Amino acid sequence: MANTKAQDFFADPRLKEAKKLIQDALKEHQTKLTGVKEANPELKESYANLLKQIGEYRGGALFYNYLGSGIGNGPLVELADGSVKYDFITGIGVHYMGHSHPGVINATIDGAVSNTVMNGHLQQNTDTARLLELLSKEACRYGAEVKNVFLTTSGAMANENAFKIMLQKRMPANRMFAFEKCFAGRTLGMAWVTDKAAYRVGIPKTIDVDYIPFYCDGDHEGSIRLAVSAMKKAITRYPGMHAGFCMELIQGENGSWVGNKEYFEALINVCRENNISVFFDEVQSFARTNKLFTFQYFGLDKYADVVAIGKNSQVCATFFKDDHKPKPGLMSQTFTGASSQISASLYIINEIVNGGLLGEGGKIERLHKRFKTNLEAISKKHPEKLCGPYGIGGMVAISVYKGDEAKTKAFTFKLFENGVLSFMAGGHPTARVRFLLPVMVTEEKHIDDVCAIIETTLSEME
Repeated sequence: MANTKAQDFFADPRLKEAKKLIQDALKEHQTKLTGVKEANPELKESYANLLKQIGEYRGGALFYNYLGSGIGNGPLVELADGSVKYDFITGIGVHYMGHSHPGVINATIDGAVSNTVMNGHLQQNTDTARLLELLSKEACRYGAEVKNVFLTTSGAMANENAFKIMLQKRMPANRMFAFEKCFAGRTLGMAWVTDKAAYRVGIPKTIDVDYIPFYCDGDHEGSIRLAVSAMKKAITRYPGMHAGFCMELIQGENGSWVGNKEYFEALINVCRENNISVFFDEVQSFARTNKLFTFQYFGLDKYADVVAIGKNSQVCATFFKDDHKPKPGLMSQTFTGASSQISASLYIINEIVNGGLLGEGGKIERLHKRFKTNLEAISKKHPEKLCGPYGIGGMVAISVYKGDEAKTKAFTFKLFENGVLSFMAGGHPTARVRFLLPVMVTEEKHIDDVCAIIETTLSEME
């Protein structure tokens, strides 16, 4: 069978040798990053100037004084001031593979030397076909029918496309259901779905949403009754006007709150009775449980009409059933992803599926167990300072100082100073500190190190 010129190019031994030289150089320099390290005093002034400069250009200071140097070693990342920190928030969940991962670098090199920087709706390379096949197959592995996959460049756009699909399918219905304290994105449309008024100040209203109370594991039956009652009340008030229900099965931005299958099924039954599409928003939770998709973890495969993923997948995507296929013209993307992103996505998802991360007793469960055990030990010693942990798999959260928002924020900054990146989630009445692990590269010893720093930081906060 004849080869294309591209196949001959990618098989050229000079490319293989070039990648080997890069990997050898990377390994040599990575080995010098072995743990948390303070900033180099000689770089203090230049780093401060960089931070000031970027703040001026972007119209506001960075949340953390974080400017990466361009190299890391697994969960460790070097900043441009020479300091080294544990990255346990991973860009709010994007860097599942940590920093400077050799396999990811090889994959991105393959994408970088292909003929285009970006793939798009009009022109896509063969890697896109391979990625679509992989995603479709894995989404339908346990019986779901969301075999159609549309790629996009951000989680917010994946959600936008999901909403457009549901609204077109159910027109003239124009309302949506979502959970209280949900986060769907910050685009013009998604800002009106995200349940946080501060994120849409000055933004004209784009969509009407009725919010349903999220699951409370302290009141299982009560949660179900309250949520079903709220849904039915809204449907009675606006009969036939709800197009879909946007369901975050694990609420990340709210502090890693985990739902329940029976609770979700009760709400889905109401959806089915009223021709309301079921949409699982997995932009943050994808690949963080012992199943690739969160709806698979909860056993909700047969209910999925539309699904969105992002972050860990590098290239974001919207999945949908045949009966939800959009009419021509509803969706199109100049860019569906950089060639290097698509190549990296193929590598990462294959590693997640085949690398021992998933399943009972897989790496995700082992890391969660170790983190949970360590944090519970700290909570037992300092019950007035730390409660938890909460969450599941690679999504872990704690409550410090009884969820006081100001103290929680101060704790995250002190933790950053001491060498661990986290982020504040939730808010009134209870804030949490959350972690999104770089699962692919984290080992139990890293979790032990991070927990020791958490305990030290609690002591220093006194």
